[in-house]
Amino acid sequence: MISADLAQDLALAGLRWSPAPGDRFAIAADGLSEVFTVSEMTVEVHDYPTGRVLGFNGTTEWALDSVTIDQALWFPSEEQLRTLLGGTFRSLVRTDADGEGRFTVTVDSGGGVEEFSAADAAEAYGLAVHTLVLAATDGVVEGQPT
Repeated sequence: MISADLAQDLALAGLRWSPAPGDRFAIAADGLSEVFTVSEMTVEVHDYPTGRVLGFNGTTEWALDSVTIDQALWFPSEEQLRTLLGGTFRSLVRTDADGEGRFTVTVDSGGGVEEFSAADAAEAYGLAVHTLVLAATDGVVEGQPT
């Protein structure tokens, strides 16, 4: 799973989330670090005229509560990140330099080949997606002055 910092960076860069069963998310509030999974039994997506809401059904402390999509921080899976790379994805290579396993994702965005390395494959994919999203939005980050 990608780090909370990278998930936040992806959201701020403009990556949009359409919740689906199996997706993981946290509530974007200070002090809340629990990661939830969208599931018909515990967390359901509800569409209202005012927007999408994640409704909590299964646990006592969260029963009947809900949060808007804007209040949730999505943790895209490795598979979702790879899918987001689309045709830019070239390879994922695991190296074991100095006894520390690293994963390197190579993409070709049309502007040249770039590599992104991390200790976790999902994190390497996420770094690549983050760069592509920033390129697609001309580096404009939500909440940041232009």
